[in-house]
Amino acid sequence: MRSQKGDVVSGADYHGHKGYSRLEIDRSGQAEAFDAIGDRYDEAFPHKEGQLQSGQWMVDALPAGARVLDVGSGTGLPTARQLSDAGHEVIGIDISPVMLKLARENVPGASFHLVDIAQLQSGAPYGPGGPRDLGRFDGASAFFSLLMLPRAEIPHALRTLYGMLKPQGLLVLSMVEADVDDFAIPFLGNSIRVSGYLRDELHQVVHDAGFDVAKEESHAYAPASTDVPPELQLFLHCRRRA
Repeated sequence: MRSQKGDVVSGADYHGHKGYSRLEIDRSGQAEAFDAIGDRYDEAFPHKEGQLQSGQWMVDALPAGARVLDVGSGTGLPTARQLSDAGHEVIGIDISPVMLKLARENVPGASFHLVDIAQLQSGAPYGPGGPRDLGRFDGASAFFSLLMLPRAEIPHALRTLYGMLKPQGLLVLSMVEADVDDFAIPFLGNSIRVSGYLRDELHQVVHDAGFDVAKEESHAYAPASTDVPPELQLFLHCRRRA
């Protein structure tokens, strides 16, 4: 486990989305690993019932034509497509150019941008041709994307999403239940670093970031063809408190 660097960020900084500019975040190798994995990700993880169920909860709860941010959109399957097919305006972000290319092919009705959640801010300038302000959203999804951050940064990411959601906005997220912090694991022939929480601690982190958990689901999952062992996946259906 690596030691973490960074200053303590106050609640005022959370609301102002200033915290990340004061933090040193090592993201080396993460995007490159997913570039190399490409569409093998969907082959290795073909069964996504928990993710589809959580996505459907959001589809049913959102107003018609809602704006939704898909954080760590990957190949766009299944979430961006599910939300787009339901008539919502979907904006996806990811750190992997290869994943973004696949997502644009899989979900032409959505828009996808090369943005790291670690630098995600409302009103922030992004890369060439990208939006200068992603704006406010009715909902956000973060399926297995927050686990790519060190634990010290996950509360900051959640508070950033809080600030980008409209009052009473919806958030669906998933994590693997595990007591690990920035831990390197083999993944489809590559190495990635992941973090996780035990169930009660995850609930507390989400609550402290300003969200109420309306529902929790858990699914035991064994990947089809990968060196990652079976895992317990936690899905939280949340609402911004104010």
